[in-house]
Amino acid sequence: MSEYILEMKDISKGFVGVKALDHVQLQVKPGEVHALMGENGAGKSTLMKILMGIYTKDSGEVIFDGKPYEVANPKEAMDTGVAMIHQELNPILDMAVYENIFVGREITKNGLVDKFVNEQDSIPK
Repeated sequence: MSEYILEMKDISKGFVGVKALDHVQLQVKPGEVHALMGENGAGKSTLMKILMGIYTKDSGEVIFDGKPYEVANPKEAMDTGVAMIHQELNPILDMAVYENIFVGREITKNGLVDKFVNEQDSIPK
């Protein structure tokens, strides 16, 4: 088994007249937190949109949890345990940061959002 929970190997993606990603590599070990940073047009969002199933890659391989990873849409990605926070996020101002992050994936109890989750409960997937 690999030491990485996520590997994106040789990912390429082009749009009409633009090579957005050219053999990009990303490796993430379990428990790590990463932030992709770079200039506008560097391909950060494109890479993450491939991971989330918003775009399809032209070439390359994605491995998640030791298995080949292909998803058709963001819901499928989130059901697999993969999520991202978009840079274009428009937060709901009356909510805390953590509430905005988990919008649509809240922990529920008896059909209602459980705001009193203790530390032993799992984080929404």
